[in-house]
Amino acid sequence: MRKLILFVALAGLIYSLAFAEELEYFKVYKPTPGMTADQIMRIKYFNKYTLFAHDVSYTGRAFFIDKSGATRERSTARKRINLGRKSDDIAYKDLNIFTGPTQVKGLSNLSWSYLDPKREQDVWLWLPSLKKIRKISQSASDDSFLGSDFTVEDITTRRFEDETYKLVKEDNFPGYTSEYMKKTYSKDTPCYVIEATPKRTNWYYAKRLVWVDKNYGVNIYEEKYNSKGEKFQTIFRLHKIFDVSGKEYPLQMFLEGKELRSGHRTEIINDTVEIERGLSEKQFTPEVISRSRW
Repeated sequence: MRKLILFVALAGLIYSLAFAEELEYFKVYKPTPGMTADQIMRIKYFNKYTLFAHDVSYTGRAFFIDKSGATRERSTARKRINLGRKSDDIAYKDLNIFTGPTQVKGLSNLSWSYLDPKREQDVWLWLPSLKKIRKISQSASDDSFLGSDFTVEDITTRRFEDETYKLVKEDNFPGYTSEYMKKTYSKDTPCYVIEATPKRTNWYYAKRLVWVDKNYGVNIYEEKYNSKGEKFQTIFRLHKIFDVSGKEYPLQMFLEGKELRSGHRTEIINDTVEIERGLSEKQFTPEVISRSRW
């Protein structure tokens, strides 16, 4: 029995030491009992940016809904290529596009992220109506993402290193009832509840409460609070598990973000997902997105 206890303790120590460094690209990681808040959130970010796959493509729809219920609809596409390339420090490249209607067709956000956490991401916004591509400063990560109720960092730029973490509790998620879908999702999912505090001073939120699925290490729900302790935004994420060559890939299929102060909300529905298509890195440059017709 003593040998078994020592073996389990040693295995846990080895696993913890592995998490002291960055996770290895193109592998699948899941939380295990006894992990720290930092270890859990490393997996959460690894899964958010689908670093278990070489590339992922989505098509879908976005709905922008105001307090009165008035709705604007957009068709969307997203492509991500994961590289983890030490030679030039490239981690991954991410492209988000509106493919319709005509007045916003081609509006795009492109980001390049780097392995060095101290290196700022490069982010470009293509404005087809003006035929201009604009470089976005990382200080503008709190701006609205393509007119939605999500910020730029909610979707593309927030990284593990941007916050500090504290495990608040382990609990079953009470369930989330979507205003758009009229359904309740993820009820009784076992979760870690983690408090995430931004390292930036005077940032647009003071903390986030993040519910991370114990089984797959994905963020299913979060609440943002201001410096007065007032909750001002919620984001729900629904994932689907895809089996790829025996590996379980958790991919995001539906998001609902609510801005509690204005009553606005944004819905994103991913209708199709393609994994390991062999995307070319050449598709992820400012020059290419400014020439594309989508």
